[in-house]
Amino acid sequence: MKKILLPAVIFVTVIAMSFQTDTPAKTLYDFKAKTLDGENFDFSTLKGKKVLIVNTASECGYTPQYKELQELHDKYGAKLAIIGFPCNQFGGQEPGNATEIKTFCTKNYGVTFQMMEKVDVKGEQQHPLYKWLTHENENGMEDTEVRWNFYKYMIDENGHYVSHANSKELPNSERIVKWIEAK
Repeated sequence: MKKILLPAVIFVTVIAMSFQTDTPAKTLYDFKAKTLDGENFDFSTLKGKKVLIVNTASECGYTPQYKELQELHDKYGAKLAIIGFPCNQFGGQEPGNATEIKTFCTKNYGVTFQMMEKVDVKGEQQHPLYKWLTHENENGMEDTEVRWNFYKYMIDENGHYVSHANSKELPNSERIVKWIEAK
């Protein structure tokens, strides 16, 4: 009887442990990345702020959204951080190096919000932050796929994933502004 009981107890224990959720879900604050200037950036420095993460490109039909992103930064900067991640995976529309991207953003749109280094937002070389943003088993909310430049992700003041907005939805859309202004 003991020979049968011990394996059964071990089996039940292993199954029970697999359903435990003691491990806290990741938050934005668990990530780090490099800025466009090559500096280390720790997302935990954004605690207490809502965060809008956007994959950007300089030669895209949606590139004028830089203007609306900057306007949001200017208006809500005390409670909102905008983080731009240049990406060249969609139509090769971000071919420049870090210096060229920074010059373009500053000269053409007066960008002062945080721009990060160019990354992959999908595929084998997907940046870990974008893995979190696009996989429900990572963010606890939903699976998404970055389909083009200027896909937007909303993160709350506690670093938790809230939602996403596709490329066509302007940064200053009613839905995004309501989310920013909500307490």
